[in-house]
Amino acid sequence: MIVDADVHAVIPSIETLFPYLTAPWIEYVEQSGFKGPVDTPYPKAPTSARPGSGTSLQHLREQALDPLKVDHAIVNCSYAVESIHNPDTDIALARAVNDWLVAEWLDKEPRLRASIIVPSKQPAAAAREIDRVAADRRFVQLYLPVRSYLPYGKRHFHPIFEAAVRHDLVVGLHFGGAPGNPPTSVGWPSYYLEEYAGMAQAFQSQLQSMVVEGLFDRFPALRVTCVEGGFAWLPPFLWRLDKEWKGLQREVPWTKRLPSEYVREHVRFTIQPADLPPDPARLGRLVEQVGGEEVLLFASDYPHVHDDPPVQLLTPKIMGSNAAAFYGRIG
Repeated sequence: MIVDADVHAVIPSIETLFPYLTAPWIEYVEQSGFKGPVDTPYPKAPTSARPGSGTSLQHLREQALDPLKVDHAIVNCSYAVESIHNPDTDIALARAVNDWLVAEWLDKEPRLRASIIVPSKQPAAAAREIDRVAADRRFVQLYLPVRSYLPYGKRHFHPIFEAAVRHDLVVGLHFGGAPGNPPTSVGWPSYYLEEYAGMAQAFQSQLQSMVVEGLFDRFPALRVTCVEGGFAWLPPFLWRLDKEWKGLQREVPWTKRLPSEYVREHVRFTIQPADLPPDPARLGRLVEQVGGEEVLLFASDYPHVHDDPPVQLLTPKIMGSNAAAFYGRIG
């Protein structure tokens, strides 16, 4: 089995969602001039689209699914509903995106699975949307942008994770997000290069929050995939977190094990972008340090462009069996 753990569906305009919105919301959009969430983690930059790629289902088939003979691919839609301040609009658009994914992607291509879009700023409403959609087992994951207005480990978000566990969904922490706060801990950067390269800091902050706040202790069945965040940063990050936990564990007594043990049990990482060391001989050591090839999942990240992963990362486990085991609903 070959499983592509990250391909993208793009909504070209809010009018695309009109068939999945009720009449009052269509009227609201037409009369107000609202363009939908326009923030995107993929501006016109060299990393955003490989040459000749497109955003249609046909492009996905011809350039990602068919060449590799992919059995299943998980579709992620980075439609920034979290950037919307009107809570009712946030909910309505999240529902519309999920219905659009079903009608235009899942129903038309049996190899596809998808991630549920939720109004993540409103955990109770997000849980209701998960309950509404999760009966369709082609949804295998919950999409949470890694940039959020609060760290996801906080108790405020418990309803979201409780719903994910209840429906046997993996939580996908995905590159990007537009919550309205800066993408760095010291304010706004000047250039996209800074935001793109610094996104690993957001993944580290979220994993740290989840472990330290006891999320995996409260929800022992919770499974998380870091999507499009790389993994080469993991060994030094876990080393430092383990080291400080040993001295400060009394502050968080509900954590019973080293942070690295929680991460290696509950978290997986897609291999794009790999961000590998320049010396190929060090790759085996890196994979060993992150927890072995068992924690890595193949992803093309279509249509975004990164260096092709080395053949050492294209093992049967990474290409498919890891995802098949981790995503209980993927078969």
